[in-house]
This record gives sequence, structure tokens and C-alpha cells, in this order.
Amino acid sequence: MEDKEINLAWSKKGATLSDKSARNEFGLAQEEIIEGIKDGKLDYRINSMYGNPYYKLIRSEVETFVVKKYGSNYLKEKKIKKELVQTKKNLKKLKTQVASLELRKAELLANLDDLENNA
Repeated sequence: MEDKEINLAWSKKGATLSDKSARNEFGLAQEEIIEGIKDGKLDYRINSMYGNPYYKLIRSEVETFVVKKYGSNYLKEKKIKKELVQTKKNLKKLKTQVASLELRKAELLANLDDLENNA
């Protein structure tokens, strides 16, 4: 990246991520991130949150680093797997809501029948 682009990336919302986020999102190990930093493939800044230091990285550089290291399908596969997990989670939540609503519907119908029979 050019210096101007790098400077913009540091201040642009969503253009950076922490080393922990990079590990979670891209499946990288901390050693791989440090290796990328030492090799000059990843620019970084050291930040601190509540006294805990972490590396702040540029997202596009991390993506390029991962593609070069693992291939272009790696990111696509990670993205699909992440979306699949989220979809399964949403489905489970919706099934629970449907079951709860079915019970409530049965209660309401029973109450309605009681009112009609007592009238």
C-alpha cells in the first residue's frame, strides 16, 4: 500500500482490526500475525484497551496476507462457514419462537372456546 492509503486506512471506520479479531475472523495464529509484522507484510500500531496492549492491523493487508498464505478459496470458505453458523443459530432461535407461539396460540384458542361455551 502507498503511504497515503495506509494513513487513510488507520482513520477509516472498519478499515482496521485488532490482532484478536484477525485471529477469530481469519483463523490466524498469533505467531502468524507476528511473522507477518516481522516480514513487513502487515503494518501495525500498538494500542491499549483498559491497560491491555494489542496490535491494531489494517484489514485489507490482513486479507492480502491470508490470501497469499492460504489461497483465495480460504477466505471464501471461512466466510461461508461463518454465515452457515449464523444461519443455523438464527434457525434454532426461530424454531424456539415458533414453538412458543404455537403454545400461546393453543392457550388463546382454549380460552376462546371456554368463553364461547360459557356464553
